[in-house]
Amino acid sequence: MATVRAERLVNLVLCLLSTRQYLTADRIRAIVPGYSGAPTDEAFFRTFERDKAELRDLGIPLETGRNSAFDATDGYRIARRDYELGDVDLEPDEAAAVALAVRLWDAPELTAAARGALLKLRAAGVDVDEHASAAVEPKVRTTEPAFAPLLAAVQSGRVVEFDYRRPSSPDVHRRTIEPWGVVSWRGRWYVVGHDRDRQAPRCFRLSRIQGKAKATGRAGQVQRPPDIDLLSFVAGEHRHAQPSTLARVWVADGRAQGARRRAKVVDRMQLGDDWGDVVELDLNYPESAASWLAGYGADVLVLEPDTLRKTIHEIHLDVVDQGEPGEGTR
Repeated sequence: MATVRAERLVNLVLCLLSTRQYLTADRIRAIVPGYSGAPTDEAFFRTFERDKAELRDLGIPLETGRNSAFDATDGYRIARRDYELGDVDLEPDEAAAVALAVRLWDAPELTAAARGALLKLRAAGVDVDEHASAAVEPKVRTTEPAFAPLLAAVQSGRVVEFDYRRPSSPDVHRRTIEPWGVVSWRGRWYVVGHDRDRQAPRCFRLSRIQGKAKATGRAGQVQRPPDIDLLSFVAGEHRHAQPSTLARVWVADGRAQGARRRAKVVDRMQLGDDWGDVVELDLNYPESAASWLAGYGADVLVLEPDTLRKTIHEIHLDVVDQGEPGEGTR
């Protein structure tokens, strides 16, 4: 947020907190620093409307009303009883859950938010021990390059553009969406929003975003629908997706019995000095199956689709780069 705008919002909050009466927009324009410089009435009201929306988005209880029946226009105030934080009283298990949440995130973007919440609780008199030992120490990792810009776009209410690769094709297409939120489902990160190209709600997997996601337009123009459940939407999109993808795989003779049990033999092929069967596999989640197939090493080679073959090749390269033992790829 720009410094000038932040100062104006602080001045507005202090003004509306300090009065018990409703102040009209004209009165606010005259006494709140930051509004008097508006060149026209239209410019002032446009700025004032944005500031009111910003305060409501921040959770500040802005009231609208009139001081008497003789007032011609509405005024504004902030009731101190609704603005001030009430007593915070956490049970020991609740405080422990907060401490665990602080240690949960590896991503710097969410680590800062978690520690900010911790500071607020301590300021309210709640003692939270973030260093207490835990039987399980989970970590939520967000290594996707698109995570930070998408989260920032969601928080600021801006439109985003990115290049996206569909799971069934190596082609990359430009997408423009109004993002509603970023969620994790089955170990994968997704952004959910309104797809301007399709004119419908859609979810996109972050690992398929190519390059950088770029925010465009002004802040505050994207509003999340109040009745949308992001996690249920992602799960529902996958339930109604195409049921399976057909993969053609070469399997060495006498090897990879786990893959053979789920496959149908359709041909024979020799690779180098080794003979094997060409089999067909129905995969409900091709990219999830990539790790499973890569575990067979050189005993399995994906022939089709090309995207699955490339994914497995990248997995093998990562294993080599990390210095882990394993067989090479064919």
